[in-house]
Amino acid sequence: MSAPQRPVSLRDVASATGLSRTAVSLALRNDPQISAPTRARVKAAATRLGYARNPVVGALMARMRAGPKNRCRLLIGLVNGHRQKDAFTTHPTIPRYVEGIERRARTLGYGLDRFWLHEPNLGSDRWCSMLASRGVQGLILVGIMGDNRIPAAFTPVLERFPSVVTGVRTISPVLPFASVDHYILSVRAMDEALALGYRRPALVLDQVIDDLVEGRFSAGFRQGQKKLPKTRRIPPFFEVAAARADRSAFFAWMKRYRPDCLFTLYHEVGRWVAERGLVVPHDIALVQLERRPSHPDWAGMNQHNDMAGEAALDMVVSMIHSGEPALPTYPRSTLIGPTWQPGPTAPGRR
Repeated sequence: MSAPQRPVSLRDVASATGLSRTAVSLALRNDPQISAPTRARVKAAATRLGYARNPVVGALMARMRAGPKNRCRLLIGLVNGHRQKDAFTTHPTIPRYVEGIERRARTLGYGLDRFWLHEPNLGSDRWCSMLASRGVQGLILVGIMGDNRIPAAFTPVLERFPSVVTGVRTISPVLPFASVDHYILSVRAMDEALALGYRRPALVLDQVIDDLVEGRFSAGFRQGQKKLPKTRRIPPFFEVAAARADRSAFFAWMKRYRPDCLFTLYHEVGRWVAERGLVVPHDIALVQLERRPSHPDWAGMNQHNDMAGEAALDMVVSMIHSGEPALPTYPRSTLIGPTWQPGPTAPGRR
């Protein structure tokens, strides 16, 4: 019987590439201290030789490098992708993602360095130089809105640093992302409303927001409507932006379709139905599709966006430790399951 073949080591890859073992190790971990061409050359040599990194040893070495007080811990860049510079503290949704990212980073002993994507006069070269000089090894982008596109000037940064997005799936470029499952959220909201005895649930949602999540809110709502007879399937009201200035279209929609339960993301809808002369929950129920601690009286769906933030941190750390390409060919998605939270705005039909 022949002796088992010795596994390929870092020394073998270093010998094949003419680099030191330290440089090879850094290259295989996508460390920006090593140039992109050199990283690609090292990875090609490692693949050709059959080198396989031991993930357990890799994780252990990462913690050892952190030291007893995390002096040299892995550093992740936390990028505010929203146009509003203070969105991490003032936006109604974004702070929950940040909360989860920070909590998970503390648990794992990783550091976070904050940045604003729309910082003026900061091109890709300066971004890369700044991130590398600070020792950032990966990025989490929070608060991407609009058309789901990241500014083209930032693409070279994403080609160099493993990155994950929270909340939405980006279009250009497509990145790994972590988010609540918006489709299942709407399906479950409909299930809960029907179980409470509501007969004519309806969706009040800005078209821009539905487009942001690629129609998953409305798709889940329409899937849930299949449990209703066609005569009770109410079309969504998407003209939210216009209704903020002029309620006439909203009131006309209410009069025509007579919903008895509204699914929405906007607490102001409670004022709108009051202007219509309706009393909640006696005349109509309200269900918040993103239930927030600031309005505990609303029934609705808890999106657990903090858990999406935790998942994003785990994803980018995994990409770094496994040496995945910064822009993977097959971006992964992690979807968080929502849960129903009962409340006085939807107690059920008596």
